[in-house]
Amino acid sequence: MKEKIHQILKDVSGFSPENKEEIEQFRIKYLSKKGIVSGLFSEFKDVPKELRKEIGQHLNDLKNNVQEKINSLNQSFEKIDEPSSSENDLSLPADFIQLGSRHPLSIIRKRIIDIFSKIGFTVSEGPEIEDDWHNFTALNFPEEHPARDMQDTFFIEKNPDISLRTHTSSVQVRAMESGKIPIREIYPGRVFRNEAISARAHCIFHQVEGLYVDNNVSFADLKQTLFYFAKELFGEKTKTRFRPSYFPFTEPSAEMDISCNICGGKGCNICKYTGWVEILGCGMVDPNVLDNCNIDSKEYTGFAFGMGIERITMLKYQIKDLRLFFENDLKFLRQFESAI
Repeated sequence: MKEKIHQILKDVSGFSPENKEEIEQFRIKYLSKKGIVSGLFSEFKDVPKELRKEIGQHLNDLKNNVQEKINSLNQSFEKIDEPSSSENDLSLPADFIQLGSRHPLSIIRKRIIDIFSKIGFTVSEGPEIEDDWHNFTALNFPEEHPARDMQDTFFIEKNPDISLRTHTSSVQVRAMESGKIPIREIYPGRVFRNEAISARAHCIFHQVEGLYVDNNVSFADLKQTLFYFAKELFGEKTKTRFRPSYFPFTEPSAEMDISCNICGGKGCNICKYTGWVEILGCGMVDPNVLDNCNIDSKEYTGFAFGMGIERITMLKYQIKDLRLFFENDLKFLRQFESAI
């Protein structure tokens, strides 16, 4: 039914009548008792229970879009039929505005949130302008760490340091400082780093980080959580592996790779002929970070992970240039009109 709805939306958005009679025929075709939209509502009873909320929302949105299209067209023709004083009105629209679609980053962001919501993670957000404590010091960054330098961070003030956040880990600190244990949250949001813009990097990008703190949380819990995430997003046949790595705020730390979904693990230019692509970093929360946030590291443990939404989206849709996400090219964005 999703496909039907999206096809109807495309047909509706592209409808351009020449007179009012065509608008009326359009209304009868879609909104009459025997029209297409009414037919879809009749089929709704056959939709599985677990999909009814989602499909019902799409049906209501479809009905509203059709009605808004009809209202807009009628208003446009009323203006055209007005006396000659309006014929030279340059403020009148030249073309009908087509319906938009969701941005690919928004699609993947929602998909990631939905996957983690199924296993008990809630969503939390925080400020994009942060102080040094929440962005660096509480996360175990030493004073000499290069991320503190101007070459990586957009500083707004110095002494005390105020900057645009470089990761959503700062929201993790705020969650831990609240003292409410257990914590099982994800943190989506926009972050900023002073990097040259290219096909693989940008000064603005989006992250989703996650944190789970409780009694007896182990690395095995972390692996099983991320196994589940990878298979839900990329498919059951997806393989995963963990490579040892280093992050100031986790110990032990790892990078997580998935089998390349473009070549199927055989090797291509996207995975640099290794058959693997990196999707996120993760690890057990360093005891120093827990103590910095007034959580007893001898009683509680936790794991954390973080991923770039742009990277996940590029892998999911096989997009090769990160700059496309920020250019608002309609030819690019229209490819995602049918994505839900």
